[in-house]
Amino acid sequence: MARSAPATLPQRLRQRLATYRWRRVGVLAAISFVLSLSLILYLFGTSDRFLGRFTSAFFVGFCLLSVTFQVVIPFIGWATAHWFGKSWSGGSTPAPARRAAPPASRPPAARRSSTST
Repeated sequence: MARSAPATLPQRLRQRLATYRWRRVGVLAAISFVLSLSLILYLFGTSDRFLGRFTSAFFVGFCLLSVTFQVVIPFIGWATAHWFGKSWSGGSTPAPARRAAPPASRPPAARRSSTST
């Protein structure tokens, strides 16, 4: 059998981009768009460099959301599973130990009789 030639860089890049999660990127972009648009409109309105402010706010928000949801949160899940063990990250917690009922130290209070005069 003949061995196939290794894929070139552009071919590997195309394959990787084809399998990427584009829906997640679209959701993050939509959320960033709405948040930055509402923030810029609330603070400055549509006058005085609206498009520049909106563009910079969109990219800053998109980068922050992307790093948070695609890097930080998966890293926390990985770290808890690998550093603390699987039982710590998702295992069930043991049932609390049952305590014995405390001893009765006082007799029940006597009933008061109500008298009508």
